[in-house]
This record gives sequence, structure tokens and C-alpha cells, in this order.
Amino acid sequence: MNFTQLFEQIQKKKSFLCVGLDSDIAKIPQHLLDAEDPVFEFNKAIVDATAEVAIAYKPNIAFYESRGLAGWQSLEKTVKYIKANHPDIFTIADAKRGDIGNTSQMYAKAFLETLDFDSITVAPYMGEDSVTPFLQYPDKWVILLALTSNKGAYDFQFFEQEGEKLYEKVLKKSQEWGDARNMMYVVGATKAEMLGGIRRIVPDHFLLVPGVGAQGGSLEEVAKYGMNEHCGLIVNSSRGIIFADKTERFAVRAGEEARALQQAMARLLAEAKVC
Repeated sequence: MNFTQLFEQIQKKKSFLCVGLDSDIAKIPQHLLDAEDPVFEFNKAIVDATAEVAIAYKPNIAFYESRGLAGWQSLEKTVKYIKANHPDIFTIADAKRGDIGNTSQMYAKAFLETLDFDSITVAPYMGEDSVTPFLQYPDKWVILLALTSNKGAYDFQFFEQEGEKLYEKVLKKSQEWGDARNMMYVVGATKAEMLGGIRRIVPDHFLLVPGVGAQGGSLEEVAKYGMNEHCGLIVNSSRGIIFADKTERFAVRAGEEARALQQAMARLLAEAKVC
């Protein structure tokens, strides 16, 4: 999916919502556990309930690979289902890969070719040759970790030398590898006040923003500091949507939570005159 197609989805749905498919088998409704593939059945119901307002889905790969072959099969079926039934929705492999060049080539092949995700999250700290293999696929995206929302972000990402923080160095240096048409950045919603400074460094790039909802991030603050003329935001909510209800009404409740976020996003997009 290219930049124009992604922006068209935002305009059409008046939404920049990404639904995180962090589908922990220990948390899905009990009545699904008798199914042949409980996680896929859960994901399928969540996707169908939210596709009207979601512009992206983001499976967190850890919840799948932790289950071995069964988990990978659930993941593959989920991506194929989205591609077949909702082909205009952006897919994100939240895999946080990044290794020496030949290993990154295989990770890129696995997620961007074999599984056919539109994008993958990548850790940038091994440098250029660990990232560029992911940038070789036309109309696919690399989403670099820049400023994360966890407490441990302060251990390294804020290290400062000569007036420049490490995450700022990542933002600046990585623009030598890709551009706003094939590279995005992860910026946690709990760091929303820093989005203004980040926008001065990467004014045109999309930002994937986790942390709205269960982690306490403010959608309004994210939009205030992070939105640009093409929206430039993909805001993820996982637990607040997919685990809003544990009964047989789980998909209905997920749809309600997703629509509530979309309505707030539509208002913010209108105020910014994006759509």
C-alpha cells in the first residue's frame, strides 16, 4: 500500500485508527476455546466488527510466535483473511526485528513477502545495514522505533550528547535510508508533548502511535502535536478494543469502542481541516 492509498483510507473513513491484534489466548472469551483455531476465530470476529472504522490492523507477533506452529498458522490465516475481505486496510507486523544484513533480508522476506504484510516494525540500533533490507520492497513500509511509551525508554532513548538526544539522532540519521513514502516512526502516545519537536525533524512522515486507551495516552494531545496536512498519524488501540468484553458479545463491544474512537478522530480531522 502506498502513501496515497493510505491517505485515501483516512479521508474515506475519517479515521486514523489502528486496531492492535494482541490476541493473547489466555484472555480471549472462553466460548471460543472449543474452536479449531480460537485465536483466528477471535481475530476474524474483531476484524469484521471494526473494519468499517479501522484503517490498519497490527498483530503483535509475540502473541503468535509464543504458541509455536499453531500461533504462526493463526497469524497467517488472519493476514490472509484481512487481505481477502478488507484489502484496503493497512497491515502492520509488530515484530520489532533488526539484525545484520543477511538476517534482516530473511526477516523482510518472511513478513513482507511470505506473510505479505504491508509494513513491519524495526529496531534501528544496529544501524543502516540492518534496516535497508526491509526497504527493498515496493509499496511496503518500515516503521522504525523512535520514542517508545514504556518506562525503560528513559534508559537509552533520552541519552544526550552535544545537545541531541538519541531518539532525535535516530530520526535524523534514518532519513538517509528512506523517506516519507516508505518509512514511518513509532512514537508512544504517553510522550505526546514531545511530538511537536519530533514533527520539526520529520514533518511529512507517518507516525505509528501506540499507548492510547489502556496505557493512558491522550488522543487529543497526540493530534494537537502530531497531526500534519495528511493526518500523518496511525493511532493504535489494542486492549481497550479487543478485550472490552469477555462474553459472547465481545465483537459487538469491540465495534462500539472502535466507533467511539473513530468519532473522536473524525472531529479532530475536521478541526485540522484534513478531511
